[in-house]
Amino acid sequence: MLSLEAAGRALERAGQAHVLRFWPELGAEQRDRLLLELSQVDLGGLRAHCEGAAQAAAAPPRSLDRRLEPVPPDSIGSTKTGDGRTLAGWREEGQLQISKNRVGVLLLAGGQGTRLGVQYPKGMYDVGLPSGKSLYQIQAERIHKVQEMSDRKYGSKCTVPWYIMTSEFTLTPTEKFFKENNFFGLEPSNVVMFEQRMIPAVTFDGKIILQSKGKMAMAPDGNGGLYQALVDNKVLEDMEKRGVEYLHVYCVDNILVKVADPVFIGFCVSKGTDCGAKVVEKAYPAEPVGVVCRVQGVSQVVEYSEIPPETAELRGPGGELVFRAGNICNHFFTRAFLQEVAEKYKDQLKQHVAIKKVPFVDSCGNQVTPTKPNGIKMEKFVFDVFPFSRTFVVFEVVREEEFSPLKNADGAAKDTPTTARNSLLAQHCSWATAAGATLLDAGGKALQSPASVSAGNCSPAFEISPLVSYFGEGLEDILKERTLPTPFILDEKTAKDLQARIPPQRDSLDRVGRGGGFVQE
Repeated sequence: MLSLEAAGRALERAGQAHVLRFWPELGAEQRDRLLLELSQVDLGGLRAHCEGAAQAAAAPPRSLDRRLEPVPPDSIGSTKTGDGRTLAGWREEGQLQISKNRVGVLLLAGGQGTRLGVQYPKGMYDVGLPSGKSLYQIQAERIHKVQEMSDRKYGSKCTVPWYIMTSEFTLTPTEKFFKENNFFGLEPSNVVMFEQRMIPAVTFDGKIILQSKGKMAMAPDGNGGLYQALVDNKVLEDMEKRGVEYLHVYCVDNILVKVADPVFIGFCVSKGTDCGAKVVEKAYPAEPVGVVCRVQGVSQVVEYSEIPPETAELRGPGGELVFRAGNICNHFFTRAFLQEVAEKYKDQLKQHVAIKKVPFVDSCGNQVTPTKPNGIKMEKFVFDVFPFSRTFVVFEVVREEEFSPLKNADGAAKDTPTTARNSLLAQHCSWATAAGATLLDAGGKALQSPASVSAGNCSPAFEISPLVSYFGEGLEDILKERTLPTPFILDEKTAKDLQARIPPQRDSLDRVGRGGGFVQE
């Protein structure tokens, strides 16, 4: 651990001597914690970090209008326009790679749920599904299912290791949550948690913010901190030992994410790419999402603030937006590409500015909760490695099928627990009716069609466990000609009970318990 003298000299050189302003008032334990925190910071690069943050926050947003190009058609795959045979071929390729233990998933779960209004990791959040499942449990069960599907097809016994990048804020509660839930049935050795670095938040004049007298205000270095974290925690070595060649990388907050999606993986492998991105069509020209495109021939994500309105509104001959490929933080990487980024490019990643309200102590030691933004948190983004790819591809998917993020507390306009829950329940209702089931609403009235279920409205509570169906497959044998009330949870036990009812009858089911069983009248 750093000595006081060494810390003082380094802070003085960086123009941050005020960090030790309250040292005489600190107890022994507080002093040790502060020195430990300082020893984990890149003190040599601290001046550049602080000055760079202030300069970046003051700079006007760049405009790339004249240099923007859409991704060329030969680099794009799509579940919307791909024919059935092509999609089946990609799925088979993906399942083959999974069956050979070549695929891992990498979850980005280091951010704080500040906007959501909770003091614990987002992955632990229960959006109010009938089952009460958390985001972590839903994703774990999708890993179970995709392993099972590949094993059944190829006669294998495969493993999809789950790498979870956490932060100082999320590591301990995430570890505890997984242990308390027996890793949701996954083998603990196949769930690898590791921590990303933290960096100081600074004021608009480039000074480190003190959260308390003995602690700097720290923040994760963004999901682009992944590449440094892979090195710090020897994760790439673990992947190599397991024989993992392909990684599906995604953010924790998307309730509809298809974890280790065989179709996406198969598409990327068949194209021989080292880096790929799933995208959804922008809902409207000014939607505040980054756009995957090219800038002077180089693939990258351009922030919506960098695209002038007249460019965002450009349309092609079919009326489609020219720059429509909305980034959803859902990516494919080869392990070899991640290794190359870690060795050559991680220090070249662009720094992004996030202006935040950061609680602090003033020069007199008084605790202050700001009412307006007062600090700068610098972040790197996972997608900023796209320009380093040799064979970058884009995979377009349907928003309603694969993207519904959880970012804000209820009461916000979008991306809330309610919209996430309704998106999943709407999807499951659609699967059930497509499989031949008739669903009844709370009043006993039959839903006329999947179109009567909308993610934007209150959805009938018909929930399908990922252990039963990964993406709507295999439901016809269970649900065809069934009439089922809602709320209803179709879990493994309930599915077996329904299949035992031959021939199908009107299922006079009164209600479901939280665990997914049903009560017969």
